Amino acid sequence: MQPQILVLKEGTDQSQGKPQLVSNINACQLVVDAVRTTLGPRGMDKLIVDHGGKAVISNDGATIMKLLDIIHPAAKTLVDIAKSQDAEVGDGTTSVVILAGELLKRLKPFVEEGVHPRIIVRAVRTASKLAVDKVKELAVRVESKSAEEQRDLLQKCAVTAMSSKLINQQKDHFSKMVVDAVLSLDAPLLPLDMIGIKKIAGGALEDSFLVAGVAFKKAFSYAGFEMQPKSYESCKIALLNIELELKAERDNAEVRVNNVKEYQKVVDAEWQILYEKLAALHASGANVVLSKLPIGDVATQYFADRDMFCAGRVPDEDIKRTQRACGGAVLSSTRDLKPDALGHCAHFTEKQIGGERYNLFTGCPAAKTCTLILRGGAEQFLEETERSLHDAIMIVRRTIKNDAVVAGGGAIDMELSKHLRDYSKNIAGKEQLLIGAIARAFEAIPRQLCDNAGFDATNLLNKLRQKHHQGEVWYGVDIQKEDIADNFLSCVWEPAIIKINAITAAFEAAAQILSIDETIKNVKSSGDMPTAGARGMGRPRMG
Repeated sequence: MQPQILVLKEGTDQSQGKPQLVSNINACQLVVDAVRTTLGPRGMDKLIVDHGGKAVISNDGATIMKLLDIIHPAAKTLVDIAKSQDAEVGDGTTSVVILAGELLKRLKPFVEEGVHPRIIVRAVRTASKLAVDKVKELAVRVESKSAEEQRDLLQKCAVTAMSSKLINQQKDHFSKMVVDAVLSLDAPLLPLDMIGIKKIAGGALEDSFLVAGVAFKKAFSYAGFEMQPKSYESCKIALLNIELELKAERDNAEVRVNNVKEYQKVVDAEWQILYEKLAALHASGANVVLSKLPIGDVATQYFADRDMFCAGRVPDEDIKRTQRACGGAVLSSTRDLKPDALGHCAHFTEKQIGGERYNLFTGCPAAKTCTLILRGGAEQFLEETERSLHDAIMIVRRTIKNDAVVAGGGAIDMELSKHLRDYSKNIAGKEQLLIGAIARAFEAIPRQLCDNAGFDATNLLNKLRQKHHQGEVWYGVDIQKEDIADNFLSCVWEPAIIKINAITAAFEAAAQILSIDETIKNVKSSGDMPTAGARGMGRPRMG
């Protein structure tokens, strides 16, 4: 017997071969089961409570995947594809996870029967290319001749994105808001950070509205604030990064004076510095003064006496958005204050929204921006509304950039399934069976839509297979009538880029998981394991 040679550190967990591959696929199935029921207009929500006891109610696949504390290394791949789908197109996060999970489930029997993973991966890559090419071929370019037609197309895509969310009852109200918000941005970049979303608890969802400019919560205010004007036409805005109050002395600072007059000079100098700053701001002609740092009660009173408005401790993101929208610069000194350093806007007002005071800047000349003010009940409800609107905003942005759309509701998935099944019949060898299995995986989306709505999935899928065999490309599940329908005519549209991205990400993840045949887990050495070298008392353990 030869002595066993240990190359790896003692305690290292090493799993390999076919059982390891099957174990990885099983782990991915558990992750898929966690989000499976959230798909579609009749999808259920998940309540996730984190370590700190904070509860999150969500229907968004990417949010759920981020909040689930997944430890299994292979299953984390599914979290990554959900995140990439969310970052790239914003919607379709649940679909991409379900598709990847179903692919692995359909290919698992071939792994167990001993088909080499490399052959399976090759078939996956072939099927991925075929599916993406087919989506590109089927995608309908919507030629929008007028602004009204383009707005109509965008609203249909926004409604489809919202139909599976918490706000699906108010989708008409919100789809108009989302389309107005995205169309108000500067083309062709459509910068997402120029859309602000502010949440105010209270009121009904329908009370949510869009501000065509910058809006943010009124900052901390001092005495004298009530005397300031709350509205200006064609106002000038000074943006500061300066503290407009008497500064406290530094710690351990020491000023030695011999008599009271000397002390009075120090105090007067401090006041003089503050008043010089305030006088410079007034002389510049600014009506509104915003600062990241505090504006004290002396300054507030000074501005009130001169019919100027001020707000201190304004959050950094709001200052930056105001600067980009209204022009000007964020000043760190009031010396040599030139008129071109001030921002401009057509109208400024402060108004009460719910229990909060809000500062609204509209008619901003420099860059186009807008703010969505969301109203609603509980905090979790508002957060989920924000996530739903984020998905819809991303979809509308994508549709403006890529105006090709396909029918949703499982229609495109059934057509891809048929296309791959037909292709598999014309090839020989193991690949025929593999691509046939991948074709079945595409049926997971319409099947799950039916299951989540409580319909008879087998019956509806048989009807869909028949219709697609007859050449009816856009037939999918009709949730309203518990039947099948031409979803293109029903205006259940989604951008083709969503599907292309989802297929690419899901197939890449499946190929990656299938090509792993060994997991080496390097555990940290625990307290009772022998360590190199003895330790003296009180001496820290090395490593």
